Amino acid sequence: MAAAGPAQAAEVSYATKCVPPAASGLEPVNGTTKVRITAPATAKVGDEVEVVWQFTQAASKNPDLIDLPANSVQPSGVLKVAGAQTADVAMVGPRQNPAIPKGAAMILSAMGGKVKLTTAGDVTLTPDAYTINAFGTDTKCTPTEPVPSSATIKVTAGDGGSPSTSTTPTPTPTDSTSPTPTPTPTDSDDSASPSSTPSPTDDGQTDFTGKLVEVPYKCVTPIGDKDVTSPIQINAKKNGGSYAITVQFKGSVMNSPADLPANSVNPSMDVVLGGSDTGKVHVVGPANTEPIKTGDAMTISDMTGTYNPGATGQSTLSPGVLTVSALGTTTTCTPKASMVSLTLDTEEQASGASGGSSTSGGTTSGSGGTSTSGGLANTGAENNGALKALGLVSGTVILAGVAVFTFMPGRRRLR
Repeated sequence: MAAAGPAQAAEVSYATKCVPPAASGLEPVNGTTKVRITAPATAKVGDEVEVVWQFTQAASKNPDLIDLPANSVQPSGVLKVAGAQTADVAMVGPRQNPAIPKGAAMILSAMGGKVKLTTAGDVTLTPDAYTINAFGTDTKCTPTEPVPSSATIKVTAGDGGSPSTSTTPTPTPTDSTSPTPTPTPTDSDDSASPSSTPSPTDDGQTDFTGKLVEVPYKCVTPIGDKDVTSPIQINAKKNGGSYAITVQFKGSVMNSPADLPANSVNPSMDVVLGGSDTGKVHVVGPANTEPIKTGDAMTISDMTGTYNPGATGQSTLSPGVLTVSALGTTTTCTPKASMVSLTLDTEEQASGASGGSSTSGGTTSGSGGTSTSGGLANTGAENNGALKALGLVSGTVILAGVAVFTFMPGRRRLR
């Protein structure tokens, strides 16, 4: 790259309209973008000069929805070259930002690009449209008024001139997938044959395997209500008069459309009791212990708890309200129908569940969907079963990423 004159920097401010992905349900919003363009003051024809686009003030704050992790936001844009020559120059910044708490100011990295100078004269540089990529989604921002030029390069004649003008295409941000704010998880494998609920017995059996049931859920999320169906199996291991309960969601949900940090996805459920007993059993699963990278398979851990029977007779266990917390968001899914997965012969225990809840225990030993003490059946659904509820949560997290780029002035804050 040839030498050029001292750098110059000038700030411009312009009205901007930003449009989130259509699937987010968010309407376009207007705000003000402030940009400083840095470029050499002088150069010669044939020089290829570096240009820097720096956001001096983002037009929005991070709404009170989620904390944005470090290095999760990437800007790209188009710089307009005019005057002695014309071109659209691709500008792109690194996916580099500090952690941005809810309600804090947005911080976008500086973008860089190169301009090949082909004609002598004054060459002006003007910021134009830009895109903000986060959690695999793009928010596209365009000026709504003429934008003043931010820098001018005085180009003098020199070797290497060319009458033609090169145009660099708008870049695609790196390390991101095409925007899919609300991924649709795959249906469960129809060929999987659920195992039958074993007949209740008290002949010394300790392991009890429930049947796989397809539970229709209505989920309430920060981005609206959704209907999903999830394949679930409830198993039990008898320990004296009580039972260790394990709730399993079968199979991988989907490939993660975004990076999710460790300890960011937390599931729990209230198993509904029926038959002779009433009440519920609270079960909890551990958070993901390792980060989930974009493209990696997503699964939900087994949820466990302890059932202390509150009645003598045949008691049923059915999947109940599911809650999944992820990156500060909560999705609550309520079954639209009761689906019995397991029936047990129970004997009433002191402080049992009848009319109340059994909440002791609530820790789990893993997420492989396999019993460590023998006897719990393999249903054959592990490879293709779809936990749509968690897929929905993933979509919620992605859309929450979209929401951080909606401008606050004149707009109700997201709750």
